[in-house]
Amino acid sequence: MRLTIRTLCLAIATLAMSFGMGFSSPTQTQIYDARSGKWVSYDPSQAREYFQRYGQTPEEFQRRIVPFRTAEKPGTIVIDADRHFLYYILPDFQAIRYGIGVGREGFGWAGIVHVGRKAEWPTWTPPKDMIERDPRLTKYANGMPGGIDNPLGARALYLYEKNRDSLYRIHGTNEPWTIGLNLSSGCIRMNNDDVIDLYNRVTRGAKVIVLMTGASLFKGV
Repeated sequence: MRLTIRTLCLAIATLAMSFGMGFSSPTQTQIYDARSGKWVSYDPSQAREYFQRYGQTPEEFQRRIVPFRTAEKPGTIVIDADRHFLYYILPDFQAIRYGIGVGREGFGWAGIVHVGRKAEWPTWTPPKDMIERDPRLTKYANGMPGGIDNPLGARALYLYEKNRDSLYRIHGTNEPWTIGLNLSSGCIRMNNDDVIDLYNRVTRGAKVIVLMTGASLFKGV
């Protein structure tokens, strides 16, 4: 996606207007352990074990309403990829915060886009470059029907730059333990329950602000 300096500055300025509540920011290799109140180191296998043991993502990545001071209109989505949070702006300086999974190293991105299309149990068609990286995906070149095994999960929001599909999505996942991790090819992953909740709130045309990597300004919102 082609992004301008103005686009990135707008994203940073929007987030600068939000305020926090004192949490220290995690690194990209930590999850929040609500029982100890600390950020703890992990790797993908540990994250999967955590999910299998407790049946849920760590508490810090579970859906909740938080304070969020911004000039953006209610209905806007703001994504802080560094801290693995997506915010859906509500009235009265509040937001619904969701835990997310984001792009692995080399697949991060930033900018201001909008929701151009919505789909329930979407078909997944891997991009050509993804098939080149993993030839096993060739069988899905014409699309994988929606369902519980589909990597797009229960819902998808297709992100557009003007009238052009950016090829990035906000979508569910069949790998819920990846919430809080940097494992995707640039799309924003959510638990299926969360993406259904978000899908039911978001309208086509909704503004989506993705903060550039390394520029997180949140301190625990």
